[in-house]
Amino acid sequence: MTASSTLPDYREMTPEVSARFERLVQRPVALEVRELTKRFETPKGAVTALDRVSFSVHKREFTCVIGPSGCGKSTLVRILAGLETPTSGEVRVYDHPVVGPGPDRGMVFQSYTLFPWLTVKENVMFGPKMSGTPDFAAEREARQWIEMVGLSKFENAYPHQLSGGMKQRVAIARALANQPRVLFMDEPFGALDAQTRCQMQEYLLEIWKNVDITIVFITHDLDEAVFLSDRILVLDANPGRVREMIPVPVPRPRASSQLFDPAFMATRKHVDELIHPPGTEKKEAPVLRMAAPDPDIL
Repeated sequence: MTASSTLPDYREMTPEVSARFERLVQRPVALEVRELTKRFETPKGAVTALDRVSFSVHKREFTCVIGPSGCGKSTLVRILAGLETPTSGEVRVYDHPVVGPGPDRGMVFQSYTLFPWLTVKENVMFGPKMSGTPDFAAEREARQWIEMVGLSKFENAYPHQLSGGMKQRVAIARALANQPRVLFMDEPFGALDAQTRCQMQEYLLEIWKNVDITIVFITHDLDEAVFLSDRILVLDANPGRVREMIPVPVPRPRASSQLFDPAFMATRKHVDELIHPPGTEKKEAPVLRMAAPDPDIL
């Protein structure tokens, strides 16, 4: 008998987790997506990136979006943030239609989108100042967010003096300084090494626990999706369609030790099977031989 065959059903929940989900769905709907479709015109004709995508996210819920390459994850999050316009369908944040970027939504990208000529503090102050907050108030607020992400000692440092993980913590603080109601994150830890990525996941959960914010997080990492999420939205590819919205049965608060819990492993296995169905043929990468075959390394 294999280890995977002894895993529980991914839908099984403890009474505590089940009760938490019952409370979650009683909260107001923070984000509602209705029949969202996005088509792009190409020289070879129209390509449908997203096809009638519908789902909702509740207040202070943490939702991850995952799917195979080409499923339209980044296109979806850019539409949700108001950075792109859908071909049809509707996005609403707290029942207000999204027609473009707005202060009710924040965005954190994979790349480090900090202003290199500004210090950490000045980067975090930038949004509030642009919205008319006086300098002294923007500085006070920036220091609070910088302290929350654990970078008070670096408030006068410039981005080039920071590590990758520190830069993303500044990017998160800068997004939160605008006090959005929903925060969108497009693979923000994708460029980080494994150890830093794990640390950033724990930082993010701690921040989310202490801030009134709803998070939609795009990722391609199965472990990351299960570790962070209340629910996981799985998309099919070509075109992107909703395959399943999966409640994660892993209790909160989350810890790295849960990566080997049966509930965690069962959920991860199910998500993997949705993205890579059993029996799917593996595509062989083309090989250009640069040396003669050596039986000792085959």
